[in-house]
Amino acid sequence: MTVLPWLRRNRWSFAAIGVLVLWAALDLATSRFSLQNLSGVASSASFLAVVALGQMFAVATGGGNIDLSVPSVITLSAFVTMILSGGTDAGLALALPAVVLVGLAVGAVNAFLILRVRIPAIIATLAVGYVLDTAVLITNRGFTTFGVSPALHLVAAGRVLGVPLILVAAVLLAGAASAVIHRTGYGRSLMAVGQNAVAADLAGARVGRITTAAFMISGVLAGLDGALLSAHAGGAFLGMGKPYLLESVGVVVVGGTLIFGGSATPLGTLLGSVLLVLIVTTMQIAGLAGGVQDVMQGGVIIAVLLAAGAGASRRTA
Repeated sequence: MTVLPWLRRNRWSFAAIGVLVLWAALDLATSRFSLQNLSGVASSASFLAVVALGQMFAVATGGGNIDLSVPSVITLSAFVTMILSGGTDAGLALALPAVVLVGLAVGAVNAFLILRVRIPAIIATLAVGYVLDTAVLITNRGFTTFGVSPALHLVAAGRVLGVPLILVAAVLLAGAASAVIHRTGYGRSLMAVGQNAVAADLAGARVGRITTAAFMISGVLAGLDGALLSAHAGGAFLGMGKPYLLESVGVVVVGGTLIFGGSATPLGTLLGSVLLVLIVTTMQIAGLAGGVQDVMQGGVIIAVLLAAGAGASRRTA
């Protein structure tokens, strides 16, 4: 009787249980799953976690806000990184600030469309994504650079004692996000805005600035993820960020962040990334077709959303 309330208070625990169950099932069901495979899962999950942590801030603002421009930011940032860095660490010093500026600008535009023009977030961010896709198409026409900065490649693909450095970076990022949310005035204000923007405004919170900052964080982390992915893949290509369109949202919800806003769980987002990648790995080992994998991933996300909706109904009843 005491376990269930604890699980509900610590929503990240459901993702943790899912990871343990799937890991054990894969270990028992097949001899093809090893610690080396787990290391690959951790690496893939880390790239997903970076963009999902940014998505988490956008979702936490409430009002059904999500950022669907992240795949386009990832792709554009990958091209920007490859072009400006020129495969050198000296060039990376120019590329990374440019990527951050791209993320900040996209986040600011998204927030402006949502807050000032009053366009629903799902439409505004998707439209911005289409504009960015056009920019990527133009950039791709003259793209000939495939050199990767050694320093960036080290972070994206390097290992220390067998542990992927990108996993270390994702864990540190999740820790930083948790500190922001739980130990800063901005984090407390963000949760207040997500729970009730009108009440937060009456209490003196600067709702517009808080929401804008959240979308700018989402844009910056998507941009940095694009830079890292370009180093990991050894280049940039069209549609590079497409897999992260709904996966980033799904991970946030599976990890325990409330889709209605006012709550954020960085640890759950990190664990949710591992869980989603493990689900994909399980389906690949089972030999399921790509279309079936997409359907099952969607089913998992829908099930979690339905559970979240049911929980919200019980709280408001």
